[in-house]
Amino acid sequence: MSVLKRILQFVRAVTAKVSVDDGKYISAHLNAEEQKIFFAMSVADQVHSLRTAYTIERLVIEDKRGVDREFLIRCALLHDVGRRAGDLTIRGKIFAVLITGLAPKLAERLEVNGNRSLYVYHNHAEIGGRKLQKIGLFKEAKIIARHHAPPKPDDPLELKLLRLADNEN
Repeated sequence: MSVLKRILQFVRAVTAKVSVDDGKYISAHLNAEEQKIFFAMSVADQVHSLRTAYTIERLVIEDKRGVDREFLIRCALLHDVGRRAGDLTIRGKIFAVLITGLAPKLAERLEVNGNRSLYVYHNHAEIGGRKLQKIGLFKEAKIIARHHAPPKPDDPLELKLLRLADNEN
């Protein structure tokens, strides 16, 4: 990911706000239990997830392969629920991105030795998948748990689209 894209992500994170229209969108696509875990994320992650969902809407229109639009929107909105507010602050994410990119072996050692920011940064997809399983979203959990895993040739189209939308935001 380019430095410019990372800077843009940082600016979006520190200025993030969920609008009234965003709230309506969330209510239209997530039930009360799903909203509870969505709103447990930081506002920056909520806005990132909304942007990912809006990108999914565009990709589904462009793709034309008949994917389940509602399923993908729900996955986009919930894809980062493994990061609750406070688990990974903006400062913690900056640290995790930098240390992972510049010194991956050190990042690994720090994570093994209990650095919570690095643990959440590297494992939030699996953490989120487990949360979603607990509320019965098994199909979503399967996709979300793998959204940062290395791509495989047999990955479902929904996973490929979620990765693409996530990477754009």
